Amino acid sequence: MAHTTLPMSLPEYWDKYKPYRGEGEQPVPSADRFEWTQYPGHGPDADLLGPCRTALELGPGEGADAAYLARLGVQVTAVDFSQVQVERARRFWAAEPGLTFVQAEACTYLDQSDTLFDAVFSNWGAVWFTDPEELMPRILRRLATGGVLVFSQAEPGDAYGPQQMHGKWLEGRERELTVLRWQYPPQAWTDILKRAGFTHVDARIVPAPEPSALGTLLVEAHKA
Repeated sequence: MAHTTLPMSLPEYWDKYKPYRGEGEQPVPSADRFEWTQYPGHGPDADLLGPCRTALELGPGEGADAAYLARLGVQVTAVDFSQVQVERARRFWAAEPGLTFVQAEACTYLDQSDTLFDAVFSNWGAVWFTDPEELMPRILRRLATGGVLVFSQAEPGDAYGPQQMHGKWLEGRERELTVLRWQYPPQAWTDILKRAGFTHVDARIVPAPEPSALGTLLVEAHKA
């Protein structure tokens, strides 16, 4: 009988994010700095979130950014679609007070939560992989008055809107899955966020340190 592989599920896709290649338990990642770009020491830091007391992260992965903020005294809730990512992050940061990891899809969590946050952020995270027409109104409802949304992702290419990501998340995988990520130029993000009800939107490209390298889209939006 021919071998048949089942389609990879979306949570399973994210279960494989940042696999550990070493032996034994994975070392705890560093949480000594917060960066929005993919280039260490380049660009703005956590100050973009303002003097927040509470924050919600969408798509924390290993949870280092959430842990960084928690060490500053921020009460952080970090929501990830992958149970594997959540369980790993809980192991990494079990000793950090004020830090909660939740397994949920972003829109579902925002629909079910009744908490208001001073800041919502996504650092190359779930905002990149969720339809903004669905996500942004939900984020706005969970922001406190005067709150801020900040997110970053790769500088967009020439194609805008939902873009298909084909291929295997890890080398050697037999099963594949098409994942969508939403990319727009800064002005389009400004329009999307203003339609959702945000004010004082600042969407821009942070150039890479080297002119030939890919920049970072960085967006800030406020709730009046």
